[in-house]
Amino acid sequence: MVFPRRSAVYMLLVGALVLFLGPFAWLLNTALKDPSELRALPVHWWPHDPSLNNFHDALTQIDYLGYARNSLTIATVYALLVTLASAWAGYGFARLNAPGKRLIFSVLLSTMMLPQVLTLIPTYLLFAKMHLTNTYVPWVLWGLCGAPYLIFLFRQFFSNMPKELEEAAIVDGCGQIRIFWRIFLPQSWPVIATSLILSFSWTWGDYIAPALLLDDTHTTLAVKLAYGYVNEHGAPLGNLVAAGAVMYVVPVLALFLIVQRGFVTGAATSGLK
Repeated sequence: MVFPRRSAVYMLLVGALVLFLGPFAWLLNTALKDPSELRALPVHWWPHDPSLNNFHDALTQIDYLGYARNSLTIATVYALLVTLASAWAGYGFARLNAPGKRLIFSVLLSTMMLPQVLTLIPTYLLFAKMHLTNTYVPWVLWGLCGAPYLIFLFRQFFSNMPKELEEAAIVDGCGQIRIFWRIFLPQSWPVIATSLILSFSWTWGDYIAPALLLDDTHTTLAVKLAYGYVNEHGAPLGNLVAAGAVMYVVPVLALFLIVQRGFVTGAATSGLK
Protein backbone atom coordinates (compact mmCIF):
# COMPACT_ATOMS: atom_id res chain seq x y z
CA MET A 1 0.00 0.00 0.00
CA VAL A 2 1.36 3.39 -1.01
CA PHE A 3 1.26 5.93 1.80
CA PRO A 4 -0.64 8.99 0.49
CA ARG A 5 1.62 12.00 0.03
CA ARG A 6 -1.00 14.35 1.45
CA SER A 7 -1.20 12.30 4.66
CA ALA A 8 2.58 12.48 5.01
CA VAL A 9 2.45 16.25 4.64
CA TYR A 10 -0.28 16.52 7.27
CA MET A 11 1.68 14.33 9.67
CA LEU A 12 4.76 16.48 9.12
CA LEU A 13 2.78 19.65 9.77
CA VAL A 14 1.21 18.21 12.92
CA GLY A 15 4.66 17.17 14.13
CA ALA A 16 6.00 20.67 13.52
CA LEU A 17 2.99 22.17 15.31
CA VAL A 18 3.58 19.99 18.37
CA LEU A 19 7.28 20.82 18.29
CA PHE A 20 6.69 24.55 18.25
CA LEU A 21 3.71 24.70 20.61
CA GLY A 22 5.05 22.11 23.06
CA PRO A 23 7.26 24.50 25.08
CA PHE A 24 4.50 27.09 25.36
CA ALA A 25 1.97 24.44 26.41
CA TRP A 26 4.36 23.25 29.13
CA LEU A 27 4.87 26.85 30.25
CA LEU A 28 1.10 27.37 30.52
CA ASN A 29 0.78 24.05 32.36
CA THR A 30 3.39 25.19 34.90
CA ALA A 31 1.67 28.55 35.33
CA LEU A 32 -1.55 26.78 36.39
CA LYS A 33 0.10 24.53 38.99
CA ASP A 34 0.25 25.04 42.73
CA PRO A 35 3.85 25.74 43.92
CA SER A 36 3.90 22.43 45.83
CA GLU A 37 3.21 20.52 42.60
CA LEU A 38 6.44 21.80 41.04
CA ARG A 39 8.45 19.94 43.67
CA ALA A 40 6.21 16.87 43.90
CA LEU A 41 7.56 13.35 43.28
CA PRO A 42 6.44 11.56 41.24
CA VAL A 43 6.08 14.45 38.81
CA HIS A 44 2.61 15.93 38.34
CA TRP A 45 2.28 16.15 34.58
CA TRP A 46 -0.98 18.09 34.84
CA PRO A 47 -2.18 20.51 37.56
CA HIS A 48 -4.54 18.71 39.96
CA ASP A 49 -6.31 21.92 40.85
CA PRO A 50 -5.68 24.51 38.11
CA SER A 51 -5.66 28.04 39.49
CA LEU A 52 -5.11 31.57 38.20
CA ASN A 53 -3.54 32.69 41.48
CA ASN A 54 -0.08 32.52 39.95
CA PHE A 55 -1.06 35.15 37.39
CA HIS A 56 -2.34 37.45 40.15
CA ASP A 57 0.85 36.98 42.18
CA ALA A 58 3.01 37.53 39.07
CA LEU A 59 1.28 40.87 38.52
CA THR A 60 1.63 42.03 42.13
CA GLN A 61 5.00 40.70 43.34
CA ILE A 62 6.80 43.07 40.96
CA ASP A 63 5.58 46.21 39.22
CA TYR A 64 4.64 44.07 36.23
CA LEU A 65 2.58 46.69 34.42
CA GLY A 66 5.22 49.36 35.02
CA TYR A 67 8.00 47.26 33.52
CA ALA A 68 5.65 46.22 30.70
CA ARG A 69 5.08 49.92 30.01
CA ASN A 70 8.86 50.44 29.77
CA SER A 71 9.14 47.54 27.31
CA LEU A 72 6.18 48.76 25.31
CA THR A 73 7.61 52.29 25.08
CA ILE A 74 11.02 51.12 23.89
CA ALA A 75 9.65 48.52 21.46
CA THR A 76 7.04 50.84 19.93
CA VAL A 77 9.37 53.82 19.48
CA TYR A 78 12.12 51.66 18.04
CA ALA A 79 9.76 49.75 15.70
CA LEU A 80 8.25 52.92 14.24
CA LEU A 81 11.56 54.74 13.81
CA VAL A 82 13.53 51.81 12.41
CA THR A 83 10.73 50.97 9.95
CA LEU A 84 10.62 54.51 8.57
CA ALA A 85 14.43 54.88 8.47
CA SER A 86 14.91 51.46 6.86
CA ALA A 87 12.23 52.22 4.25
CA TRP A 88 13.95 55.47 3.34
CA ALA A 89 17.36 53.81 3.12
CA GLY A 90 15.93 50.89 1.13
CA TYR A 91 14.32 53.33 -1.29
CA GLY A 92 17.66 55.03 -1.82
CA PHE A 93 19.47 51.77 -2.53
CA ALA A 94 16.69 50.60 -4.88
CA ARG A 95 15.82 53.71 -6.88
CA LEU A 96 18.64 56.26 -6.62
CA ASN A 97 22.08 56.26 -8.19
CA ALA A 98 25.22 57.32 -6.38
CA PRO A 99 28.93 56.46 -6.62
CA GLY A 100 29.84 53.43 -4.49
CA LYS A 101 26.23 52.44 -3.86
CA ARG A 102 26.89 48.73 -4.41
CA LEU A 103 29.96 48.79 -2.15
CA ILE A 104 28.08 50.58 0.64
CA PHE A 105 25.19 48.11 0.35
CA SER A 106 27.61 45.17 0.54
CA VAL A 107 29.26 46.62 3.65
CA LEU A 108 25.81 47.18 5.16
CA LEU A 109 24.83 43.56 4.58
CA SER A 110 28.12 42.31 5.99
CA THR A 111 27.32 43.97 9.33
CA MET A 112 24.54 41.42 9.78
CA MET A 113 27.24 38.80 10.31
CA LEU A 114 28.68 40.55 13.37
CA PRO A 115 27.69 38.85 16.65
CA GLN A 116 26.02 41.25 19.06
CA VAL A 117 28.45 40.28 21.81
CA LEU A 118 31.31 41.94 19.92
CA THR A 119 29.72 45.36 20.20
CA LEU A 120 28.57 45.16 23.82
CA ILE A 121 31.52 46.87 25.52
CA PRO A 122 32.03 49.60 22.85
CA THR A 123 28.29 50.29 22.90
CA TYR A 124 28.22 50.68 26.66
CA LEU A 125 31.32 52.89 26.73
CA LEU A 126 29.95 55.08 23.95
CA PHE A 127 26.60 55.72 25.61
CA ALA A 128 28.18 56.06 29.07
CA LYS A 129 30.52 58.81 27.84
CA MET A 130 27.52 60.54 26.25
CA HIS A 131 25.61 60.25 29.57
CA LEU A 132 22.81 58.36 27.84
CA THR A 133 22.67 55.30 30.08
CA ASN A 134 19.45 54.90 32.09
CA THR A 135 17.60 56.71 29.30
CA TYR A 136 15.72 55.45 26.25
CA VAL A 137 17.68 57.68 23.86
CA PRO A 138 19.90 54.76 22.61
CA TRP A 139 16.79 53.05 21.20
CA VAL A 140 15.80 56.27 19.44
CA LEU A 141 19.28 56.56 17.89
CA TRP A 142 19.29 52.89 16.88
CA GLY A 143 15.86 53.37 15.29
CA LEU A 144 16.94 56.43 13.33
CA CYS A 145 19.91 54.50 11.93
CA GLY A 146 17.73 51.73 10.47
CA ALA A 147 18.49 48.01 10.55
CA PRO A 148 20.49 46.20 7.82
CA TYR A 149 18.05 43.31 7.40
CA LEU A 150 15.03 45.62 7.17
CA ILE A 151 16.84 47.89 4.71
CA PHE A 152 17.47 44.78 2.63
CA LEU A 153 13.76 43.85 2.71
CA PHE A 154 12.64 47.33 1.64
CA ARG A 155 15.32 47.51 -1.04
CA GLN A 156 14.14 44.22 -2.53
CA PHE A 157 10.50 45.33 -2.51
CA PHE A 158 11.13 48.77 -4.02
CA SER A 159 13.33 47.23 -6.73
CA ASN A 160 10.29 45.27 -7.95
CA MET A 161 8.11 48.34 -8.45
CA PRO A 162 7.72 49.50 -12.08
CA LYS A 163 10.00 52.28 -13.26
CA GLU A 164 7.09 53.84 -15.19
CA LEU A 165 5.43 54.71 -11.89
CA GLU A 166 8.44 56.75 -10.82
CA GLU A 167 8.84 58.36 -14.25
CA ALA A 168 5.19 59.44 -14.32
CA ALA A 169 5.56 61.06 -10.90
CA ILE A 170 8.69 62.94 -12.04
CA VAL A 171 6.82 64.22 -15.11
CA ASP A 172 4.10 65.50 -12.75
CA GLY A 173 6.75 67.48 -10.87
CA CYS A 174 7.31 65.21 -7.84
CA GLY A 175 10.68 65.17 -6.12
CA GLN A 176 12.24 62.04 -4.66
CA ILE A 177 10.97 62.71 -1.13
CA ARG A 178 7.40 63.14 -2.40
CA ILE A 179 7.65 60.06 -4.62
CA PHE A 180 8.82 58.01 -1.66
CA TRP A 181 6.27 59.40 0.80
CA ARG A 182 3.19 59.58 -1.46
CA ILE A 183 3.71 56.70 -3.90
CA PHE A 184 6.21 54.05 -2.82
CA LEU A 185 5.70 53.99 0.95
CA PRO A 186 1.87 53.55 0.87
CA GLN A 187 2.27 50.57 -1.48
CA SER A 188 4.82 48.85 0.72
CA TRP A 189 2.37 47.87 3.48
CA PRO A 190 3.38 44.16 3.40
CA VAL A 191 7.00 45.07 4.11
CA ILE A 192 5.99 47.68 6.68
CA ALA A 193 3.97 45.02 8.52
CA THR A 194 6.92 42.63 8.38
CA SER A 195 9.28 45.31 9.65
CA LEU A 196 6.96 46.30 12.50
CA ILE A 197 6.56 42.72 13.71
CA LEU A 198 10.25 41.86 13.49
CA SER A 199 11.57 45.07 15.06
CA PHE A 200 8.93 45.08 17.81
CA SER A 201 9.60 41.44 18.74
CA TRP A 202 13.40 42.00 18.65
CA THR A 203 13.16 44.87 21.11
CA TRP A 204 10.36 43.41 23.24
CA GLY A 205 12.35 40.21 23.78
CA ASP A 206 15.79 41.78 24.05
CA TYR A 207 17.52 41.11 27.37
CA ILE A 208 21.12 42.18 26.78
CA ALA A 209 20.75 45.85 25.83
CA PRO A 210 18.32 46.80 28.65
CA ALA A 211 20.40 44.85 31.19
CA LEU A 212 23.50 46.71 30.01
CA LEU A 213 22.15 50.25 29.72
CA LEU A 214 19.23 50.61 32.15
CA ASP A 215 18.97 50.59 35.93
CA ASP A 216 16.28 48.75 37.86
CA THR A 217 13.77 51.59 37.61
CA HIS A 218 14.01 52.02 33.85
CA THR A 219 14.63 48.42 32.86
CA THR A 220 12.26 46.28 30.82
CA LEU A 221 9.99 43.37 31.60
CA ALA A 222 12.34 40.88 29.91
CA VAL A 223 15.10 41.74 32.40
CA LYS A 224 12.82 41.83 35.42
CA LEU A 225 11.28 38.44 34.59
CA ALA A 226 14.77 36.91 34.74
CA TYR A 227 15.43 37.79 38.39
CA GLY A 228 12.33 39.44 39.85
CA TYR A 229 10.47 36.38 41.10
CA VAL A 230 12.40 34.97 44.06
CA ASN A 231 11.44 33.91 47.58
CA GLU A 232 12.91 35.23 50.81
CA HIS A 233 15.95 32.94 50.36
CA GLY A 234 16.64 34.16 46.83
CA ALA A 235 15.43 30.96 45.16
CA PRO A 236 13.44 31.44 41.92
CA LEU A 237 9.66 30.94 42.02
CA GLY A 238 9.10 28.83 38.93
CA ASN A 239 5.31 29.07 38.93
CA LEU A 240 5.39 32.90 38.98
CA VAL A 241 8.10 33.01 36.31
CA ALA A 242 5.91 30.79 34.11
CA ALA A 243 2.80 32.91 34.70
CA GLY A 244 4.72 36.10 33.97
CA ALA A 245 6.22 34.58 30.83
CA VAL A 246 2.79 33.50 29.53
CA MET A 247 1.50 37.07 29.85
CA TYR A 248 4.76 38.36 28.39
CA VAL A 249 4.08 36.91 24.93
CA VAL A 250 0.57 38.41 24.64
CA PRO A 251 1.57 41.78 23.04
CA VAL A 252 3.69 40.09 20.35
CA LEU A 253 0.91 37.61 19.55
CA ALA A 254 -1.64 40.45 19.39
CA LEU A 255 0.56 42.46 17.00
CA PHE A 256 1.10 39.40 14.82
CA LEU A 257 -2.63 38.62 14.64
CA ILE A 258 -3.35 42.22 13.61
CA VAL A 259 -0.84 42.41 10.77
CA GLN A 260 -0.30 38.72 9.95
CA ARG A 261 -1.63 39.00 6.38
CA GLY A 262 0.82 41.77 5.58
CA PHE A 263 3.63 39.88 7.30
CA VAL A 264 3.14 36.76 5.15
CA THR A 265 2.83 38.79 1.95
CA GLY A 266 5.90 40.85 2.81
CA ALA A 267 8.03 37.78 3.44
CA ALA A 268 6.92 36.34 0.10
CA THR A 269 7.37 39.45 -2.02
CA SER A 270 10.53 41.05 -0.67
CA GLY A 271 12.90 38.68 1.04
CA LEU A 272 12.81 35.87 -1.49
CA LYS A 273 13.61 37.79 -4.64
